Amino acid sequence: MAKDPGRVLIFDTTLRDGEQSPGASLNLEEKLAIAHQLARLGVDIIEAGFPFASQGDFAAVQRIAESVGTNGQGPIICGLARASEADIKACAEAINPAHRKRIHTFIATSDIHLEHKLRKSRAEVLAIVPEMVSYAKSFVDDVEFSCEDAGRSDPDFLFEIIEAAISAGANTINIPDTVGYTTPTEFGELIESINNNVQNIDDAIISVHGHNDLGLAVANFLEAVKKGARQLECTINGIGERAGNAALEELVMGLHVRRSYYNPFFGREPINPTPLTAIRTEELTKTSRLVSNLTGMVVQPNKAIVGANAFAHESGIHQDGVLKNRLTYEIVDAKTVGLTDNRISLGKLSGRSAVRARLEELGYDLSREDLNDAFTRFKDLADRKRDITDRDLEAIVSEQVQQPEGRFQLKLVQVSCGSKLKPTATVVLNDQEGNEQSTAAIGTGPVDAVCRALNALAGEPNELVEFSVKSVTEGIDAMGEVTIRLRKDGKLYSGHSADTDVVVAAAQAFVNALNRLVSRQKLGSLHPQKDDVIEIARRSI
Repeated sequence: MAKDPGRVLIFDTTLRDGEQSPGASLNLEEKLAIAHQLARLGVDIIEAGFPFASQGDFAAVQRIAESVGTNGQGPIICGLARASEADIKACAEAINPAHRKRIHTFIATSDIHLEHKLRKSRAEVLAIVPEMVSYAKSFVDDVEFSCEDAGRSDPDFLFEIIEAAISAGANTINIPDTVGYTTPTEFGELIESINNNVQNIDDAIISVHGHNDLGLAVANFLEAVKKGARQLECTINGIGERAGNAALEELVMGLHVRRSYYNPFFGREPINPTPLTAIRTEELTKTSRLVSNLTGMVVQPNKAIVGANAFAHESGIHQDGVLKNRLTYEIVDAKTVGLTDNRISLGKLSGRSAVRARLEELGYDLSREDLNDAFTRFKDLADRKRDITDRDLEAIVSEQVQQPEGRFQLKLVQVSCGSKLKPTATVVLNDQEGNEQSTAAIGTGPVDAVCRALNALAGEPNELVEFSVKSVTEGIDAMGEVTIRLRKDGKLYSGHSADTDVVVAAAQAFVNALNRLVSRQKLGSLHPQKDDVIEIARRSI
């Protein structure tokens, strides 16, 4: 791949860095669903995970490589690996089924990380980089190298590291603002200085990765593009460590709407209509909703591009202007990002083939078993709700994916409450062996009573730190989406569900969160940025 591909490559790390958001852990089926949607969205590279971190992450990366990465026209499937032989070998094995694959290896380069995290000298790190890049190159042709905490690294040392990595075979050099410290001008100057001071920089693509701790990630990236960066590492909805990553949808639409401004930085005429990315923008809203549903991380209403209020107008002056000409107060056509209010002519008499056809139009490719489950839920919903919308169907599929094989299965929930009654809930759970347990509890409200009863049966002490509910569509019979987040031992576990009865949705969301809590405690995980010391495995492979 040439240094300048003539456009901006979109490197999506929702499934790796995005999943590191507290409480946003995804199971294998959820990761797979998001990966398929990212492929439909048109991202260039999917960073599918960190294979050495856990067996679950290894399996998820491998499944994505097998099912999403086998199309030669599809995205590159990438795995993350620390600069160690064990990490790189695991990564190579996980991504091996993919037609187009990449190993992304990294090591810290800032003095503060070298001293306090790695406990290594600059000379030691400078020796490790070419050795490990060469080792990664022995498995794949496409190797990306990241200088962790580049934003706070000594520039001269950074230039040395980058030159060594490229000489060893790195095709892409990633410059991360790991702690979200830099400002747009500083970040742009850093990219420019790399272009001017690294002798072999023309042999690699410059990539950028950044966090939003100061709310500047998107601005930093757009400035980096002007200075020659041609790959942007971002996430859907901007999820990720701490304050998150640069938001994919904001970067893509910034380059789309202001194409005439950015075109000259690509050697084009301002009026050139050629898109600056390969993203299918009409898939942005659906992708955002899918990631929000599966991670349990609600998108704030005033979020740019994909927030509920992004195309809403409350002011009378604004409403009057929009009615006369939408361009008066809208710089983006809502249809461009896939925001529609389509209603489908499906009801209780509709057949399985009609439901399947509509789901395929919405971009969902379900197996026979999954389609049967979705159709059963559709029929159940059609008995309770007169008008079925695309958003209802999306909620059904997302809810279905959210229910993995777990320790607990909700069989029944029943509540009694009112102005003169103490809220009481009766719940029935099945365990993995099919044993049925039931209990009742009293709470301050119906949801509190349900959660108390479920906790009593599960026997997994935790703290409920978030309960949110929102309507999927308008109307009194709308489905309600519930997100619940539990905390135990300082870690967050989220669950999501949707139903026309918000109490039932709350119960299922709580069970989903409990199942995550139990599975994560069993598997454990290794965090790529929180492990104390990177040791190079000196053994024959």
